[in-house]
Amino acid sequence: MTRSVALSHLSLELGHLYMDDFNGGEKALREQFRRVLPWAGTAAASVTHARPRISTCFLIDDYFTRFSTPRDAVTMLTEAARAEGLTIDYVARESGCARAGDVDLARLVEDHLVDEPAEGANGRPATKVTGWLSNGERSPAAPTSAMAAPRQWQPARQSAVQNHSIFVDVELWNEQPDGGRLWSCPFLAAVWQLQRLGLLRRLGEPIAEPVPATPGELPAEWDLMPPIVRLEPEAAPFRAYRTFTVMESRFLPIELAVRTILGAVAVDPGAAAQVRDRARGEGLDLPEETVGRVGYALL
Repeated sequence: MTRSVALSHLSLELGHLYMDDFNGGEKALREQFRRVLPWAGTAAASVTHARPRISTCFLIDDYFTRFSTPRDAVTMLTEAARAEGLTIDYVARESGCARAGDVDLARLVEDHLVDEPAEGANGRPATKVTGWLSNGERSPAAPTSAMAAPRQWQPARQSAVQNHSIFVDVELWNEQPDGGRLWSCPFLAAVWQLQRLGLLRRLGEPIAEPVPATPGELPAEWDLMPPIVRLEPEAAPFRAYRTFTVMESRFLPIELAVRTILGAVAVDPGAAAQVRDRARGEGLDLPEETVGRVGYALL
């Protein structure tokens, strides 16, 4: 039994910043939101439903670098947004895309990755072994034996090529000395997109339901903050049929990797069917492929 989740028409992400961005203080955050505002308005206007449901969100990186406290960081963030005419309904921790409570969320998504063997595959180990995911076949390596015959160079080739290849090879994680994994930014961002699209389940249950709180109620340590917090009591649902993210153009390589990953995830069929049926019930025609539901504005 797959439990359904409430869905907005659009999940609008108002940015994705790192510690250095927060170090600029409220002035730098206000400038960021000033640039985001017109694009957020355009994205919201694209929802043509008679009674549009649009929720806003923001992802804070507490996975690769710990800084400040949830209370102080979220307070500064929401005040800067409000000063520029924007409201943040939901705030999430990036580490909550790796693990949410007792759910090893990143490994759950890893278990749903499907390798796409390239034409004439040359025996490259599976993604689960290497931690690397590609959208085709990389250029063969040179012979390692001095006695081996010269090997003619061949280019990397994209699997679903259209005229010319754009080959992408993405590192999903690397192994740590303690035996754990450090998940890559693109992989965690892919988990984040799947979460926003309402497509993640564990044993049929949604993962990391938003917890109501105000910035002042948040804890002083990141590990004690829920993975997703709902700041606005009357906010539309966190998850949505489509997502839209406004971000700096420096994130373009990461988002190319995110889209490559999303194209390799076999989504939970029960969750996928629910979202598709609900959309049809509202007269919406969703793209079959998950990645087709993800949009961006690059500043």
